[in-house]
Amino acid sequence: MSFGFPTEIIREGDAEVVVPKLEAFRRAAWDYAPSRAPVFYNPVMKLSRDVAVLVLQTHQRMAGRQLSVSEPLAGCGVRGIRFAKEVSGIRKVHLNDINPDAFRIMQHNVKLNKLDERVSADIGDANLFLSLHAAPYRRFDYIDLDPFGAPVPYLDSAVRALRDGGLLALTATDLAPLCGVYPKAALRKYGGVPLRTEYCHELAVRLLAGCLVATAARHEIGLSILFSHSANHYVRVYGSASYGTRKADESVEKMGYVHHCFTCYRREIATGTAPVSEERCPECDSLLKTAGPLWTGNLAEREFCRLVEEEATRRATKSEDRLTRLLALIKAEADAPATYYVVDKICDKINSPIPPLREIITELKEKGYEAVATHFHSRGIKTSAPANTVIETVREIIR
Repeated sequence: MSFGFPTEIIREGDAEVVVPKLEAFRRAAWDYAPSRAPVFYNPVMKLSRDVAVLVLQTHQRMAGRQLSVSEPLAGCGVRGIRFAKEVSGIRKVHLNDINPDAFRIMQHNVKLNKLDERVSADIGDANLFLSLHAAPYRRFDYIDLDPFGAPVPYLDSAVRALRDGGLLALTATDLAPLCGVYPKAALRKYGGVPLRTEYCHELAVRLLAGCLVATAARHEIGLSILFSHSANHYVRVYGSASYGTRKADESVEKMGYVHHCFTCYRREIATGTAPVSEERCPECDSLLKTAGPLWTGNLAEREFCRLVEEEATRRATKSEDRLTRLLALIKAEADAPATYYVVDKICDKINSPIPPLREIITELKEKGYEAVATHFHSRGIKTSAPANTVIETVREIIR
């Protein structure tokens, strides 16, 4: 079938789909081909889709019922088609995209995978599509928002279309604002101020989660973060909805701020609606900088992580080493303190060689502190130890 532009058939997971032939749209080596193609498809997001399959299957097993699934910004439909083929207990997958070319490819891919009865394809605005499913009897058990850029324009509609106990998955690819390069843009979009710190990717996840929680609370819905991760050029959050003002209030109570000292690396987590903090660092008397409001609670639930990891083990023949390691790290750091220390940055500050990460973690544990590696940074450590203890531990190991 001809779509009027170069395409190819690829296989991802159990799905076989037609996608734009990206090489045909790359004019130079530095071009971002997915944004030039008539229909958006990004092969780099395969890891995100692999994780989404595992998370959705875990959510279905916990719910113990047939689920109604939605992807309002479906592109060529690969994610939704993978859900229908790889996740058991899915009653219906609803795909939607405003792009006519995407709609035609979606329809073709649904037929190609023989899913006509279980997958529907619609064309239209994502907010309108979600609003048409806001009535109680039409809401979805799972909504996956994976836009190019920020998911913020769709949050209100998505929250209203999510049933009590449903799961909402969000992707944000605009990391420049979220990581502090454009703080005004982050404040404008996400309602919080970022910081350009070594743990900026964790702050990005917390700002995204905080924006989701604040949006849900306006609709008297509480959101708990079951899972989240950062990889490549994006951050991803999975939030579970609980209806009621009490649940919404409990979620909002976990909003707060991170106060950071750029001189001695001290950081403080403060919960509450106002950024109350000493103006100067109690360690070195430097001015403190503040990020937030943002989500200060855990970025994953350990038991949910364990179930996702078990699901990955059951699919061992399809799991990749990178995916396995990602899940293990997220589970290990699920209950760890907020923010992390990057060893290279500390060593640069004290002008010393870089010791092995494992030695620092071991030494901090022997001193009685919690310490684990983090998936956010290959040289990062999450620990309950204060900054001066972490720095001194690095010095001791180097000596």
